[in-house]
Amino acid sequence: MRPLRGIAFKLGSVLVFIVMSSMIKVTADHVPAGQAVFFRSAFAIPVIVVWLMLRRELATGLRAVNPMGHVWRGFAGTCAMGLGFAGLGYLPLPEVTAIGYAAPLLTVIFAAMFLGEDVRLFRLSCVALGMIGVLIVLAPRLTVLDGGAGHAEAFGAMLVLGGAVFAALAQVFVRKLVQTEKTPAIVFYFSLTATALSLITVPFGWVWPAPFELALLVGAGLLGGIGQILLTSSYREADASLVAPFDYASMLFALAIGWFVFSEMPTLTMLLGAAIIITAGILIIWRERRLGKDRAAARKVTTLQG
Repeated sequence: MRPLRGIAFKLGSVLVFIVMSSMIKVTADHVPAGQAVFFRSAFAIPVIVVWLMLRRELATGLRAVNPMGHVWRGFAGTCAMGLGFAGLGYLPLPEVTAIGYAAPLLTVIFAAMFLGEDVRLFRLSCVALGMIGVLIVLAPRLTVLDGGAGHAEAFGAMLVLGGAVFAALAQVFVRKLVQTEKTPAIVFYFSLTATALSLITVPFGWVWPAPFELALLVGAGLLGGIGQILLTSSYREADASLVAPFDYASMLFALAIGWFVFSEMPTLTMLLGAAIIITAGILIIWRERRLGKDRAAARKVTTLQG
């Protein structure tokens, strides 16, 4: 284990994914979300294949023990991606990022519902705290008193929140897949499934992108592949409980890009809600780390006694 390298890979993946989202946001007014999903997924595949070849894991990456599990994970992940990309056309980048933090909170609930995981009072309390933060971020958008712009922003907020729900479901499917599938297979088949599913949206109004938009969409796909590689590498180098909190560095990157690229001024309400969500997420990660250490100690004692 090389924790510093793992943290570096994690921060690199977070930055790459935020830059990728920024590139999608630039095209969001003209390019439909389904078409953006296609470019994001299709152009990630060559990057992932080359990576698997260099690691001599291509055979592993193409071996699927549970094909339908990959399909369901791909469906949930594609819906999450599409809704998130659509929301980028309505809301500031930092706000989309903050609402997206609801996904790991919802994963705790869905894991208890669908996987039978034991969720006790501490984690439930953290989830409740985090969802209060989500409501604080959403509150200014969920009003029917404003004009058309207000309704559009409320619609965008619902899109992003829906994306977070599907992202949480995707994580539940991943937790089931890791019982039978290797990580390279999960990474490869998600991109492949998302590419295929995105083609369903062709009849709903794909456009011919301008050269600059095309370059951004292709670049977003390539960055998506690179980001996935960095993310996977981070968990190879360090414990998940160590690198997971660095997901929240995405808010710093989103604030910086939103300010300098899109001239988006963060509101105090959004910052307060994001701070609460991040606090809740870190508390859940801390609790998981503590429980993991306790379980490891218990196994060690049992082994010694045996």
